[in-house]
Amino acid sequence: MEYVLKTTDLCKHYRHFMALNGLTMCVPKGSIYGLVGKNGAGKTTLIRLICGLQFPTSGEFELYGVKNSDKAILKSRRRMGAVVETPSIYLDMTAEENLKMQYCFLGLPCFDGITELLNSVGLQNTGRKKAGNFSLGMKQRLGIAAALCGSPDFLVLDEPINGLDPQGIIEIRELILKLNREQQITILISSHILDELSRLATHYGFIDSGRMVREMSAQELEAACRKCVRMTVTNIYALARVLDSMGIEYKILDSTAADVYSKPNLTKLTLALAKADCEILSMEDHNENLEGFFMGLVGGDNNAQTAQR
Repeated sequence: MEYVLKTTDLCKHYRHFMALNGLTMCVPKGSIYGLVGKNGAGKTTLIRLICGLQFPTSGEFELYGVKNSDKAILKSRRRMGAVVETPSIYLDMTAEENLKMQYCFLGLPCFDGITELLNSVGLQNTGRKKAGNFSLGMKQRLGIAAALCGSPDFLVLDEPINGLDPQGIIEIRELILKLNREQQITILISSHILDELSRLATHYGFIDSGRMVREMSAQELEAACRKCVRMTVTNIYALARVLDSMGIEYKILDSTAADVYSKPNLTKLTLALAKADCEILSMEDHNENLEGFFMGLVGGDNNAQTAQR
């Protein structure tokens, strides 16, 4: 598999605080990679390092196979666009003027492509309206348009939907999917809004305290969070024997409960359990979402509360 970004034992220390602690990760080409972590987990620090805004204390990373210690890393970074923390836009300029300024910063020879960029992010009709009068969603889309100047094929977005209203969230989601599917742009998204991230990501990296806890594809996550029927019974051993005899997959949770990974014939199951002197106390559909999976990985009530923010 080809990777756009790879990090190996990446560390970043700030005096007595370790923001990244041996982080190793791989972002596949063409993916939407969701970097999941609570506030302070190291997500923004990682992004600042790969964008060249800061330097690692130790470890290394590669962009398109070029190591950060190589002078050619500057050329690789030209293939990147990024929105770090908040969009870098001029509030007293129009959307078009902002993009023209970005073109000048990049040393692009002419302004060809600006109209197309504004169309792609839905800002083609903003006219002479200043960016300071834009909604939060419009400012975020303008920031993404600025990051797309120079036609990068790797886009890094730090909390792109933070603070947006529902309509703004939908607009950013549709834009991200469009850029990935139609322009084949690889996208790294840092977020703690897990429900929304689950609508976008093809791959995930779960980060906690500066370390990568686990990387997995969306398919692997779906399998880990698959739907089931959660049953509570009076005799868990009898339930296990009956399910085994019926060839049904299950997982024992405790002395009274189990997750059953297919919907059995209730009549047959009830009769079989009755013969085994086992009573069903409750049955309910259950599936673990991304938030629940994340909480299970990192553990703790504090992490759970952070993930919900």
